[in-house]
Parts: sequence; structure tokens; C-alpha cells
Amino acid sequence: MEKAILIGIKLPASKLEAVEEHLLELGALADTAGAKVAASVIQKLQKLNSATLIGEGKVLEIAELLKANDAHLVVFDEDLSGSQVRNLEELLPDVKVLDRTALILDIFARHAKTAESRLMVEIAQMQYMYPRLTNAWTHLSRQATGGTPGIGMRGPGEKQLEVDRRLVKKRILELKSKLKKIEQGRNIQAKNREGIFHIGIVGYTNAGKSTLVNRLTNAGVLAENKLFATLDSTTRRLFLSEGVSVLVSDTVGFIRKLPHHLMETFKSTLSVASTANCILEVVDSTSCDYEEQIAVTAKTLEQLVSPFVPHLLVFNKIDRISEEQLSAIGERYPNALKISSQNGTGIAELKQKLLALQGEWKVTH
Repeated sequence: MEKAILIGIKLPASKLEAVEEHLLELGALADTAGAKVAASVIQKLQKLNSATLIGEGKVLEIAELLKANDAHLVVFDEDLSGSQVRNLEELLPDVKVLDRTALILDIFARHAKTAESRLMVEIAQMQYMYPRLTNAWTHLSRQATGGTPGIGMRGPGEKQLEVDRRLVKKRILELKSKLKKIEQGRNIQAKNREGIFHIGIVGYTNAGKSTLVNRLTNAGVLAENKLFATLDSTTRRLFLSEGVSVLVSDTVGFIRKLPHHLMETFKSTLSVASTANCILEVVDSTSCDYEEQIAVTAKTLEQLVSPFVPHLLVFNKIDRISEEQLSAIGERYPNALKISSQNGTGIAELKQKLLALQGEWKVTH
């Protein structure tokens, strides 16, 4: 197992508590990717360093920390440019440098099981790589004098960069074309489901969505205590009462600081939410920053779901919090349901609420 050092950045506009929470989440991402967190560092900065993000002096301190922990992986909680990665790797020989997005992409690649999710992951990887290609060849100009390419350095590098760019662009177009065909098939499936009440389960990653689907439908969907255990949407039939069945779809979890292009790529997986007749948002009640997680989910749903679609807020894992915490949730979110997908608490009430919504929907359809 690789040992990792995590790096968080505290800028004047950010709160230390938020940076600490984000770093904890980065640690969970690292764990999901198969790395062991050896140490975490928060660097306070007035502004980001363009060359190394954190400044050369801090990089040398990190080098000592790596050596002391026998670690060979550094993960930043911010996006790094290609030149920043290269500069950091030059200052930290034999050390792999990743940013948050690269780590998430690695997890996505591990968890992609279907042809659709594998296509989406490769598109996201290519889009991540493309803007970094330019910086990948700037080592040629370093061997130059006065800004002019050095002897033997004219042409090939620049030509290779253009070739690489064209190849990546071409590959992205090919992959998007394949993905579009799969999306068309998904749209046909959605039309075939038009006469059945459809529930889209959404929420922050690791909130317990797959466990809830299993509890409701006995579906046997993979449910792990890992971030992004589910990448592919799964749709199952749920019997709410005798003669009344609905469809329930699980979706990929949301997460903060997810780059726009990554969100765009995975929109087809989330499209099941956009065609749902009811949104069931699952919240991890054990998280100390569930309010921010709710905000991240709301921002993502704005692009996908009509505000007129019924929205159920469900706090999960209540078997793992105190009565005081449960009471605070009730005061802050009086209309939210409180459940435990693990032991079944509140599931009967949830089913009754869904049955009522299905009844209201049936009157107009």
C-alpha cells in the first residue's frame, strides 16, 4: 500500500475548519484509491505560488516529511497545472504528485464496471490531460538561451505537441460519439418507463444511497463504505403496497470541488435524476458538514432537475448519532425524514411518503 502525504491550502478567504474538513475528505478519497495517509499538512498562504502552489521552501519541508514517513506520494487538495506537477516532481525526486481531480479520476477508473462508465472515465481523463499537454513540452524551452529553442530542440517538440493534441482531441470525439449512442438507448428506456412513477435517489458520495436501494428493493447493489463505490446508475422495482410498484434509480454521488468537465462527462449517468418524477436526496447525518454537502447537491441538481419535481430530504445513518444531534436536524430541517438504511429505522414511514407522492402523481398522469 502506497503511503501518502496530503496537502491542504488555507487562503485568507477560507476558514480553517473548512480546509480541515476538506482534507479529511481527501484522506477518505486516498483510502478509497488504496493509499495509506501518513501525514496531512495545511499550508497558510496569502496567494497561490504559480510554480509549485505552496512555495519552494514548503516543498523542501514536505520532502523531509516524505523521507521521515517513507512515503512516495503527495496529494494536493487543489488542482495543479502540468507545469506545477513537473516542478514539484523535480523538487521531490522519486515521488508521485497528484491533485484532487487526478485522485478522483483514479477512483472512477477503478470503479467503472459498465461500457458507459468506462467511456465516461476515459473522456474525463482525456479532458484532464489535454490542457496539461502544453506544459508537458515546456522542458524544451528550458534548454534554450534567450527564449530561443536550443540546438537540436527546434521543431520536434512543437510538432509532437500538435500531434499529441490532435490525437487527444480525436479520441475525445470518438468516445463522445460512442457515449451518445448509449445515451440514446437510455432515453428510449426512459420513454418506456413513462407510465411508471420513477424515484431518483441522489446525494453526496457515501451518504448510503446504495444501502438504501438494497433496503427498499433487496436489489443486492454494491454498497461499500467507500467514496464513489457506485458509478453506474442502477434501476430497480420497488413494491410500495399490494398492486403498487415504482422504479428506484441509484446515481453516482456528488462531491465538492468536482471540476466542471467531470460533472459534464457524468451527466448521462445523472440523467436518470432528470427524468425522475420524484427526487429522494439522501444525507449522511453523521457528517459534521452535512449542510455544505446539501448545498453541493443542490447546486448540482439545479442543472438537472426541474424545481417543480417533488423533493424528499432524507437523513440517513441516524442509528449512529446522538439524540441531541437528531434533535438539531429536526429543528433545522423539520420536513426531512430520518432513517437508518442499515437497521431499517424510518423505512416504513419513507415508503408511506413515497406511496402518497405516487398517488398524487397518478391523478395527473
